Amino acid sequence: MAKKDFYELLGVQRNAGADEIKKAYRKMAMQYHPDRNPGDKKAEQAFKDINEAYDVLKDEQKRAAYDRFGHAAFENGGRGGAGAGDFGFAAGFADIFDEMFGEFMGGRRGQGANTRGNDLRYNLEVTLEEAFKGKQTNVRVPTLTACDACAGTGAAAGSKPVNCPTCYGAGRVRAQQGFFTVERTCPSCHGAGRVVENPCRHCGGQGRMRKEKTLAVNIPAGVEDGTRIRLAGEGEAGVRGGAPGDLYIFLAIKPHRLFQRDGANIHCRVPIAMPTASLGGAVEVPTIDGGRAKVNVPAGTQSGHQFRLRGKGMSVLRSPARGDMYVQVVVETPVNLTKRQQELLREFEKEGAGRRTHPESEGFFAKVREFFEDLRE
Repeated sequence: MAKKDFYELLGVQRNAGADEIKKAYRKMAMQYHPDRNPGDKKAEQAFKDINEAYDVLKDEQKRAAYDRFGHAAFENGGRGGAGAGDFGFAAGFADIFDEMFGEFMGGRRGQGANTRGNDLRYNLEVTLEEAFKGKQTNVRVPTLTACDACAGTGAAAGSKPVNCPTCYGAGRVRAQQGFFTVERTCPSCHGAGRVVENPCRHCGGQGRMRKEKTLAVNIPAGVEDGTRIRLAGEGEAGVRGGAPGDLYIFLAIKPHRLFQRDGANIHCRVPIAMPTASLGGAVEVPTIDGGRAKVNVPAGTQSGHQFRLRGKGMSVLRSPARGDMYVQVVVETPVNLTKRQQELLREFEKEGAGRRTHPESEGFFAKVREFFEDLRE
């Protein structure tokens, strides 16, 4: 399938200036970034394509070659297209940073430097019980790993990278601009100081290949929703032996059917029968550690009352302590009563006439009467 024109990809004219190209790239990179489009293969491919286009058009020499020869200028191992197969968000903006501040800070890259691999994000969902106890699990991550055929050098068997003919191995080039001499990253080797003349046919000279690897992840007890776990060096491999990026595991905790979490504390809503609330009694409730706890309900307990169970809540990260559990009782009104039960309730109501058997409702309606009396005055 023929590649789309780089100018069309970025939505700019062929005579667009460097600032206009940079602005268009930033806008599209934000739009198609994988973090904003998780699982969207089309967005992922679009992100790679616009990074490839920007890598060529931002460089004067590459752009001139592209304007003259098109995509053919970077095919068949051409140096101008080295690294065009896989681009990341960080790599593109690193080049912008280098262009803006490299001259004042001595440059980001120097002789022998290679492009660092991108950081990766992996979303992992765990249960509330797993967050309480902690967990050891394996995750399978699609990533870029060092090419086995060339050991990450990017050079074919029997060959090796050579000094860049543009910068002679320095990784940087100088240009005279008026009274000033400006130094910038070498456009041919991207600051590495070395280029691959005979690229590895397995990785196309990148020194890395896309694979899926399995990693062990330790989830400590007490983690909360949104916790981030960093696995250093487990991100994408760098270009031609560059340092690998990191892998960040972002945890999400599934909603629980019985418990609601509030930091280290746990809340549980428990319905109780009206006779139990009126006469008193005990209810047994489950706990997050898989056990059971007995809650004594005193006579006259009202709906919404909370009972605190100390030390029955969540684990606390990196601490032996535990939070508390709060049991909120809800007095349930009986339904589907028999005739005899209805008669007993009417007898109960009649027997309680004149006595404060329902203090809360009686107090409320007393205030209602006072309210209307105040209106009549």
